[in-house]
Amino acid sequence: MYDIIVVGGGPAGMTAALYAQRNGKSALVIEKNGFGGQITHSPKVENLPGNLSISGNEFADKMFSQILEQGADFEIETVCAIETDGNKKIVKTEEGSAFEGKAVIIATGVKHRMLGLEGEADLVGEGISFCAVCDGDFYKGKTVCVAGGGNSALQEAILLSDKCERVIMLQDLPYFTGEERLQQVLFARDNVTAHTGVKITKLLTEGGELTGVEIDKDGEKQEVKCDGLFVAIGLIPENEPFKELAELNDYGYFDSDEQCLTKTDGIFVAGDCRSKSVRQVTTAAADGTIAALAACRYINGLE
Repeated sequence: MYDIIVVGGGPAGMTAALYAQRNGKSALVIEKNGFGGQITHSPKVENLPGNLSISGNEFADKMFSQILEQGADFEIETVCAIETDGNKKIVKTEEGSAFEGKAVIIATGVKHRMLGLEGEADLVGEGISFCAVCDGDFYKGKTVCVAGGGNSALQEAILLSDKCERVIMLQDLPYFTGEERLQQVLFARDNVTAHTGVKITKLLTEGGELTGVEIDKDGEKQEVKCDGLFVAIGLIPENEPFKELAELNDYGYFDSDEQCLTKTDGIFVAGDCRSKSVRQVTTAAADGTIAALAACRYINGLE
């Protein structure tokens, strides 16, 4: 039996495993895809303290090596359920495994909602981005498109308009759904143009690089040239399998504050899957720290 089982191998999950091991607790990290989470989509990360510039993949590799060096175990499997049996937690996977632990930290993160276009996945980090804070500097003096019309899209566009020569908003609805205040700030800027009621139907590439998008408005197609495309059409938390153990808010995020606690003793949450206003690698790591220390205190109370 492990002391702490961590579900998810992003920055929150790996930080939790690190703090667990350094506090003398055995830790298992279960990740369904690749370790690192969303940050692996960033070709350069320049807002991480202590690093002028590092690729997302390199950062993830360093974190993974660090937790292995501390003695953490890992499994590449998909967690589908967590059961409680007294003070024991049983983590089950789609592959048929069952792992036992005294405490569980759920750090499943989120996935970005995609446009569903051919070749889209191959261009993530190579012309398609999701975070202006992370990747906006790569497009200084260039033209970018922003797909979306809610608050997130408007906020991304405001940040990009400070750096880019031109920002083109592409909204599939006939109007923008974000706050009026944000719209006023954004559309008062001379380098911002907007298209509503348009659907992005194709990604334009040349030599494997994004050169623009094709849009459709009322059956008429038009090519829009750009150097980058920021997709801001929503995030998808994957918390549904755990809703009996931890409350979810209306958007599917764990309804937990900075203490990372849930309604179930011995179950903690951390990272982007938690309800929060800022989702960055540093805030994910902070959650992992808090959740791990809370789990350690919980286990110590059992002994």
